[in-house]
Amino acid sequence: PLPDHLPRDVVTHSPDDHCSDCGGLLKRFGEDVSEVLEYVPARFKVVRHIRPKLSCSGCQTIVQAPAMSRPIESGLAGPGLLTHVLVSKFADHLPLYRQAVIYNREGVELKRSTLADWVAQLGRLLDPLGQALGRYVLDGSTVHADDTPIPVLEPGRGRTKTGRLWTYVRDERPAGQETPPAVWFQYSPDRKGIHPQQHLKRYRGALHADGYAGFNHLYVNGDVIEVACWAHVRRKFYDIVQATGSPIATEAIERIAMLYAIEKEVRGKSPEDRKAVRQARAGPLLAELNAWLHQQLAVVSAKSSLAQAMGYTLPRWAALTRYVDDGHLEIDNNAAERSLRTVALGRKNYLFAGSDAGGERAALMYSLIGTAQLNGLNPQDYLSYVIERIADHPINRKRLANPTC
Repeated sequence: PLPDHLPRDVVTHSPDDHCSDCGGLLKRFGEDVSEVLEYVPARFKVVRHIRPKLSCSGCQTIVQAPAMSRPIESGLAGPGLLTHVLVSKFADHLPLYRQAVIYNREGVELKRSTLADWVAQLGRLLDPLGQALGRYVLDGSTVHADDTPIPVLEPGRGRTKTGRLWTYVRDERPAGQETPPAVWFQYSPDRKGIHPQQHLKRYRGALHADGYAGFNHLYVNGDVIEVACWAHVRRKFYDIVQATGSPIATEAIERIAMLYAIEKEVRGKSPEDRKAVRQARAGPLLAELNAWLHQQLAVVSAKSSLAQAMGYTLPRWAALTRYVDDGHLEIDNNAAERSLRTVALGRKNYLFAGSDAGGERAALMYSLIGTAQLNGLNPQDYLSYVIERIADHPINRKRLANPTC
């Protein structure tokens, strides 16, 4: 069935009123109804704002409504168009030059350079919301972190370098919490550990992450607690199965699958319930898995891929099993990995960011759009709402940064 919320245009196909056989009057006794889904292409329009000037007949005072505020001062683009440009690029992965071609086809000439300038100005306008979003994410007790490469053009050199987009996700819904989820992206020109250390310098809590050494400095004083990812472990054994069909790797995957079956049952339950179930059921399975891995490690070749997979797993055992004793934690870091999918799709379509500043703007837009999507909102509706109002709000206003408000 087609969605009920869509508007309906009714077209009635009526035959002649008289019978073609005998000429008698036809009477309606029922009907057949069918529906087809149609698409109405988006269109441009011009909104003309008129501010009449009024003068008092008694004292000659002149009165006029104040000029409307615009997202881009003296700009010709309204909030809807500006939002469409952002969402098309950062949610639908449509490069600005392709957007310019589409708009030109509709009879509106907008150069790519004009669109790029709009994105840059919107970046400056929306930056306070990105900062507020970052504070919100780091105020949580658990954060998921990951990163992905992004090609960045080196000005004047005609080639690209590899920058990074770092993602930090706060999502407490799997532990039965109603706190709104959010994602905060940050850009860096390289993958040095100083970048996530700087991003998370004020954070205190559990950090779900992979084995990247750049995070290790955060764990030294105990303010940040490492929570390792079973999905990474499983992936290492899965790759071995795909390459060699190893029965040992197959058994490892089967044992890990039993842990995930428990997680499926406790998803959305309270932290207390999750902890109790995990300790009763996952704890013994993990103890058996640990003993089994040590047994297998003793007999496989030290240079084999199996030994490497076990060598990744066993030294991280404390971080891998920490979730059992804390119902707020997750078994893996998939929340962060999911947030990076849109970046991967964008990377395939618009090839590179134009500069480090462009990388920072991308991080901001991915943050706002990603947070809207996590909360089940249409990014076009949310950003249009924000862009229409933000120019009239103080920069420390947090409410607009949270799409659930």
